[in-house]
Amino acid sequence: MSDALARPAAAGAAPSRSNAVVAVLAFAGIVVALMQTLVIPIVPELPKLLDASASNTAWAVTATLLAAAVATPVVGRLGDMYGKRRMLLVSIVLLISGSVVCALADSVIPMIAGRALQGLAAGVIPLGISIMRDVLPAERLAGSTAMMSASLGVGGALGLPSAAFIADNFDWHILFWTSAVLGAVSFLLVLLMVPESDVRAGGRFDLVGSLGLSAGLVTLLLAVSKGGDWGWTSAGTLGLGIGSVVILLAWGLYELRSSEPLVDLRTTAKPQVLFTNLASIALGFSMFAMSLVLPQLLQLPEATGYGLGKSMLTVGLVLAPQGLVMMVMSGVSAAITKAKGPKLTLMIGALIVAAGYGLNIVLMSEVWHLVLVSCIIGGGIGFTYGALPALIMGAVDPTQTGAANSLNTLMRSLGTSFASAIAGVILAQMTTDFGGYALPSENGFKVIMALGAGAALLAFLIATFIPAKRAAAPAKTPQDSPSETAEVTGAKA
Repeated sequence: MSDALARPAAAGAAPSRSNAVVAVLAFAGIVVALMQTLVIPIVPELPKLLDASASNTAWAVTATLLAAAVATPVVGRLGDMYGKRRMLLVSIVLLISGSVVCALADSVIPMIAGRALQGLAAGVIPLGISIMRDVLPAERLAGSTAMMSASLGVGGALGLPSAAFIADNFDWHILFWTSAVLGAVSFLLVLLMVPESDVRAGGRFDLVGSLGLSAGLVTLLLAVSKGGDWGWTSAGTLGLGIGSVVILLAWGLYELRSSEPLVDLRTTAKPQVLFTNLASIALGFSMFAMSLVLPQLLQLPEATGYGLGKSMLTVGLVLAPQGLVMMVMSGVSAAITKAKGPKLTLMIGALIVAAGYGLNIVLMSEVWHLVLVSCIIGGGIGFTYGALPALIMGAVDPTQTGAANSLNTLMRSLGTSFASAIAGVILAQMTTDFGGYALPSENGFKVIMALGAGAALLAFLIATFIPAKRAAAPAKTPQDSPSETAEVTGAKA
């Protein structure tokens, strides 16, 4: 690897090189987000396609969730220790491998294994954000990290119509071959265009801490994701829930006593980090509530009086503009962050999301209503997801950036998991009879929209407790002048 690739870009790096780095990392983030929505159009068909029961094929989704939860904090810490670009490439290789396994699968076990491998790539977005902090000039950081963070929503929004089109017109294996090809392109672009950062934490990897956190997260997410199927008061669900609390408490005590913890809980307890992570859980809940409600409203029969009777492809096309709005708003988010700070940006975004859900309660009878609502909510998410990494990086040392961003991403994922579980309970209880079948009622959907608005307002309230800080500047290299280094140190707070 050449010297130019081996060290971070200085503040005077060529704009064209910075643009290429941002574009490549954002593309990698979109590819990973596409993977998460890739399987949605074929989930109802998986039992027939894989000759397995619905309960078994559901693990094709659950395995990705669990693997992502385990991998995200671990890969973030490894990136801080051994190189963020290196771990980014490893994550993309896991995505490619999982895609190939799924593309070759005709039974449920290989499919679950492949989807788990794909889930292990979830650390790409927080790693990409951390690389940006290390290698980009200060004036590019806010906009670039906002775009990288928004790539999660953009990829999800664009992935659904693409996946629906492929599933409707081609063999379903093509979905995963497409994912593999996109992953390979992303790998080559990162290898050629993205420099490795010299910012390293060093030290010893906390294996015990990683196993403890993994066990705690797996038991928690299993209880949350499977509680609806197993019964919320069943021995299995309650046992996993109680077990997760015990394991995570024991893990926390161990981490506080460790000299080189997987997650520095003392740093995590700083007000700026703590309240940002709490707001992230609420925002993750709010974002996913829309993903649960709008597709169902679009696909339910028109004869229900509130369903619109559309196909999955139409669902994808309705939600696709949301991703584009999210990308555009990430730029606006960055401008406000530069001028007024990420705290205000986060609060504005949360209010926009809440307004979108409030509007959805009264506008849900036409396709254009749902396009409008999804764009408003997407715009708010673009604001918030651009502000979150700026808040996190403004409070942690450059050597902890990967782990801190990964933990924040995990908090958002926990919020989406809670949203899925709670919405599932509501829609199962609030039903209407339709030709002898129980379907979710209109009021059930409105309750979830109200909860989405409430979660966004909760995020706004939590954000008011975040200390007002400037956005983080990228870590400087030894060749930077003393005055530049001093300026960055002061900005970091």
